[in-house]
Amino acid sequence: MARSAECYVDTSAFIAFLDRSDSFHAIFRRLFSAAPPLATSALVIAEGHGWFLRRYDSRRAIEFLNFIAALAPLTVVSFGAQELPKAEALIKRFRDQALTLADAHGLVIMKERRNSTCWSTDRHLGLTGVPLVNKS
Repeated sequence: MARSAECYVDTSAFIAFLDRSDSFHAIFRRLFSAAPPLATSALVIAEGHGWFLRRYDSRRAIEFLNFIAALAPLTVVSFGAQELPKAEALIKRFRDQALTLADAHGLVIMKERRNSTCWSTDRHLGLTGVPLVNKS
């Protein structure tokens, strides 16, 4: 298990940090400047890449992937056949919340790794009680 000081990072935090036009940019710039151990989902990486690809272009999408590759300390938790049933269970549990698969996998990761906080602007990531960090 990971240390409790580890933070989970959602797509919205990566976007806010890398997109200077985001209203949360300053907050996440400060947080990433002195980052504790971080964890995220492979699905978050896919969401982030897709967001930069659609919003900007392939160059910005590749810059996002380069940022992820260089970010230390960051653990990227894979998503596969073993993770799917756990994420599906959360989607069904919170069916009134319209959770994405990436959000549900994030909630699973935070529980299993006992993450102390979540960097996100998405209220869904706080459904299981892990505090969201998105304010100065």
